[in-house]
Amino acid sequence: MTIKFGTLYLIPCTLGDTPAEEVLPQHVINLARNLQYYVVEQAKTARQFLAALKHQNPIQTLHFETLNEHTEKSQLTNLLSPLFAGHDVGIISEAGCPGIADPGAQLASLAHQKGIRVAPLVGPSSILLALMASGLNGQCFAFHGYLPIADAERNRMINTLEVESAFRQQTQIFIETPYRNDRLFQALITHCRPQTMLCIATDITLGSEQIQTRSITQWKKIPPPELNKRPTIFLWLANQ
Repeated sequence: MTIKFGTLYLIPCTLGDTPAEEVLPQHVINLARNLQYYVVEQAKTARQFLAALKHQNPIQTLHFETLNEHTEKSQLTNLLSPLFAGHDVGIISEAGCPGIADPGAQLASLAHQKGIRVAPLVGPSSILLALMASGLNGQCFAFHGYLPIADAERNRMINTLEVESAFRQQTQIFIETPYRNDRLFQALITHCRPQTMLCIATDITLGSEQIQTRSITQWKKIPPPELNKRPTIFLWLANQ
C-alpha cells in the first residue's frame, strides 16, 4: 500500500498589525485557519495570528512545533512527523514569507529530500516589496541579510559590495536589527559614493509605511529618516 504524505504549506503572515485580509488572499486565509499542525518561530505570535484569522478550531487544540535559529538539524526530521502520517503542516514565520531570510528553508529542503510536497502560498515579503517600490534594478539583485556589526568590518563590506554593485549593476539588499538602523544608515551615507542610489523602505504594508530612493548626495542634504526600532529594508545601486 502506498502511503500518501501530507503537504508542507509555507504560509505568509502579516508584517505588522495590518489586517490579514488586506495583504493575504482569501484562499490563503482559509487554508491557514483549517490546518491542525504548524511549525512556527514562536508559538505565542503564531497563536495570535491564527486567532486573528478566526481559526475554525479552538487555538488550544492546535499542534505547534518550534523552528528557529536555536533548532538543531537533528530535530528537523521530527518536525516532519505529521506529514509522514498524512497530515498537512503549515510553516509560519514571525513576519512575511517562510523560507525567505527565515529558518523555514531548512525544513522545506528536508521535505524535498523526503519526497514531501512543498507548497508556497501568496503573501507579503518585505524584501520583494521593497525592491518593487525602490525603482532600482529588479533584474539583477542580491539579498545579503545582515552586515557585520563591527564598524571596520561593516565599512569594508559596504565598499566591497558597492564595487560589485557598480560592476554588475546589481541592487544590494540588506536588513538590520531595528535598533541599529540608524548606525547602518549613517555608515551608508558616509562610505558610499555620492552618486550611489539608496532606498530606505520602512514599515512596509503598515499605515506608517515610508519608501524613499535618493542618491547619497541627496540623503546628506535632508534630515535623516526616523528608523529607530522600525522594520526597515536597505537597498542600494551604485552607478558605473
